[in-house]
Amino acid sequence: MSDQDTQEKTEFGQILAEFEQEAPAKQEGPAVGQKVSGPILSISDEWIFVDLGSKSEARLAAAELKDAEGNLTVKEGETIEATVAGTDPETGALLLRRKTGGKGKRPAEVVPEIRQAHAANLPVEALVTGLNKGGAEVQLYGMRAFCPLSQLDLRYVEDPQRFVGQRLMFKVNRLEEGNRGGRGPNIVLSRRQLLEEEQQTRAAETRQKLQVGAILQGKVTSLTTYGVFVDLGGIEGMLHVSEIGHTRTAHPQDVFTIGQEVEVQVIKIEKGKDEKRPERISLSRRSLERDPWRDAVSRFPEGTETTGRVVRLESFGAFVELAPGLEGLVHISEMGAGRRLSHSREAVQVGQEVEVRVLGVDTTRRRISLSMAAAGGGEREEREEEPSYARGGGGGGGTPASSSGSGSNFGSMADFFSRSKRR
Repeated sequence: MSDQDTQEKTEFGQILAEFEQEAPAKQEGPAVGQKVSGPILSISDEWIFVDLGSKSEARLAAAELKDAEGNLTVKEGETIEATVAGTDPETGALLLRRKTGGKGKRPAEVVPEIRQAHAANLPVEALVTGLNKGGAEVQLYGMRAFCPLSQLDLRYVEDPQRFVGQRLMFKVNRLEEGNRGGRGPNIVLSRRQLLEEEQQTRAAETRQKLQVGAILQGKVTSLTTYGVFVDLGGIEGMLHVSEIGHTRTAHPQDVFTIGQEVEVQVIKIEKGKDEKRPERISLSRRSLERDPWRDAVSRFPEGTETTGRVVRLESFGAFVELAPGLEGLVHISEMGAGRRLSHSREAVQVGQEVEVRVLGVDTTRRRISLSMAAAGGGEREEREEEPSYARGGGGGGGTPASSSGSGSNFGSMADFFSRSKRR
């Protein structure tokens, strides 16, 4: 064998090896049930041929794109969308469908298509016409079908009546032949199965960007007394009532409604208890808001007189909201206009607007000391018989101390802040 022959054989061997390496990398065609689109290449009496690019050849029955008079509703070059229904075993071409069933078709024509949709796990469109004891009655292109209540949505449906009259997509869950006296098969549909498949797809996309600190858009799915469940895209997270905002929230329903769009931040990801919920996600909207305590000193410097709203009453004093997220304490010794009080409710009520003076702001401990007795600019009256408290505003369990007869020795919150500054 000459050197030239040897060289040509070597080159051919290299080319063959490269071809064999590239062959497995060739892109496979779309799977059954996948939605595709492409321009119409040509039209025959029986078939419409669609170009899916480099993916595969595909064809669609021309009858699916004809109107009631038998005229085609499309033309060459027009782009159409369809669903892959299978593969022609002889030519290998993809078989496409636009819809399962159709208006004006007889049950004998529709049943084979429904059977094919069931076998290929393809979605079908149907009309919810009514309700019965077990679920929803559905019209599937002229045929009566049934969807159990548990299969109508992802969660328990409290008001199934809202689905009546809607055209929805379903999966054919069960097809029982020969039980209706020639009237066709019993057809059981499931919308939940379709929604779960879509949810899994969205969940896979969400997990790619799921990490602590991530800011995501979500939708409120349910409200409880302790928080809000938010759909982040196939995965739910929990927004605890304490993380709704800096302003105190009594109940989430005062802030949110079902279906509301909300921006949240992921603050914790823990391992879940089962496969359906492999992670427990804690969310916060509060972390996205500006902390009002950052400006508390400049907004309410010592000596400021302002109006606030009483939000909570305790035996040792009343909490007053000065601004959203900023609450101060009026110690019981700073209210009552000289009267001895056993509880703050004897002087004010929740929701009442009161005039207060700022005695001090402690941003580290997030505390604001207020006075009602000092509001208005006058000096506080001496209350010789009132016992002073060693820790005014720290709680209702302060220890009385002896009085020297001076109003400044009554253990007020002002005295507390004065001692703190001297330290």
